[in-house]
Amino acid sequence: MKSSPSEFEIFWRTVLARAYPRVVGLSRNLSWLFFDFAFPLVGTFAMVFVYQGLHAPRQYLGFVVMGGGMLAFWQNVLWTMGTQFSWDRGNGTLELMAVSPTSFEAVLLGMAGGAMIMTTLRAVAIIVLGSLLFKVTYNLGGLPPAIGVFLLTLAALYGLGMLLASLFLYYSREAWHLGDAIQEPVNFLSGLYFPVHALGAYVGGAASLIPVTLGLDAMRQFLLPGTPRFLDPALETVIVALEIPLFAILAVSSLRFMEVRARREGKLISKWS
Repeated sequence: MKSSPSEFEIFWRTVLARAYPRVVGLSRNLSWLFFDFAFPLVGTFAMVFVYQGLHAPRQYLGFVVMGGGMLAFWQNVLWTMGTQFSWDRGNGTLELMAVSPTSFEAVLLGMAGGAMIMTTLRAVAIIVLGSLLFKVTYNLGGLPPAIGVFLLTLAALYGLGMLLASLFLYYSREAWHLGDAIQEPVNFLSGLYFPVHALGAYVGGAASLIPVTLGLDAMRQFLLPGTPRFLDPALETVIVALEIPLFAILAVSSLRFMEVRARREGKLISKWS
């Protein structure tokens, strides 16, 4: 008699199952690939032309190009993780997830992981094309620590995305408006198109709760010589690393609360409740 799969097996099978449709879907409609690449490039290049028109130092062009690449990941977290459960609630599939033997964390990781392939391609396209077209040069010696900071930033950012998923689900129909409401403020506070140093100590300190803020600033200091320093990049790396368990604990606690409430009351996950 075949034994039942363990919790670990169920978790990773769920991750793979939820990631698979998003990966396969990349080849189903190639026009989506064009628009996913073209639209972010337009916004990024527009900011580059602004800096060029102001005769800003050349590293500022690198700020915009790198910020455009990180913007792709923030949008993936916001719309693929943050609002995902609200969309699932609307189409009735969230009820099936709640009564299944898997966990909400596995579902979110699978959806986000599948979408991350497209996000990574888009980010690479923005950085490579922007760097070649506008002749942005980088300090290759800072590439290894920059990659390390990038991975830490993604881990913290996706932990934040899990937390947002439960919060957006709680607010139900307002999730779409909440997503729209926080997108532009986060774009500003994270310094996607300008050095974080310009925000000042108080605003920049508050914005440090957003993993992209310090992560992107540290990567710029490693790769773009002459970047105005907000904090020492080593300190910024430590803070981003500490945000990983912080958001992970908050996200798991919030999702567990939502899961228990959904299974006991049956209202939170119901389409018409």
